[in-house]
Amino acid sequence: MSDVEETFKRIQSHKGVLGIIVVNSEGIPIRTTLDNSTTVQYAGLIHSLAAKAKSCIRDIDPQNELCFFRLRTKKHEIMCAPDHDYLMIVIQS
Repeated sequence: MSDVEETFKRIQSHKGVLGIIVVNSEGIPIRTTLDNSTTVQYAGLIHSLAAKAKSCIRDIDPQNELCFFRLRTKKHEIMCAPDHDYLMIVIQS
């Protein structure tokens, strides 16, 4: 767990990072630096978006795979790194 803690601290120390969420393959948040209601909202919506993005990439090229995506809004930037078992979400201002 010390590696996870160290990684969280390193990411959190970057300028503008508002929060980090780690979600399991079922969309359930297992680790977060945000409050509960915000975590649940982001986890559910981004997990769904990541699944659709993975499917889209697979439909375009079956030999390709989604590794990372970035979503930019007027207020925030949401970076997402999907893996087979986990999904890491970083929210930045």
